[in-house]
Amino acid sequence: MLMLDLNYLVYVMFMLSFLSLSLNRFHLLMVLLTIEFIILILYFMLFLLLNLYIMELYFIMIFLIFSVCEGVLGLSILIFMIRLHGNDYFQVLNIF
Repeated sequence: MLMLDLNYLVYVMFMLSFLSLSLNRFHLLMVLLTIEFIILILYFMLFLLLNLYIMELYFIMIFLIFSVCEGVLGLSILIFMIRLHGNDYFQVLNIF
């Protein structure tokens, strides 16, 4: 019963994070924070799945290493964009 409640909680958090991503798509910092939240949800889902089937947890460590690398790359892009354009709006880049 507890596992079922955790699954629903994870799915609701996952959907809310995608809603937040779509609503805050104009600021790079908010997009990066939402992507980090999605990665934390994926980490939690992976942890629950691997504990359910009693598998090795080494994959979680590799997943955390890649998510830290993604966060560092995102912050470096944010710093570069702020130094180049002065703000973190996507409208400056003429993407939308």
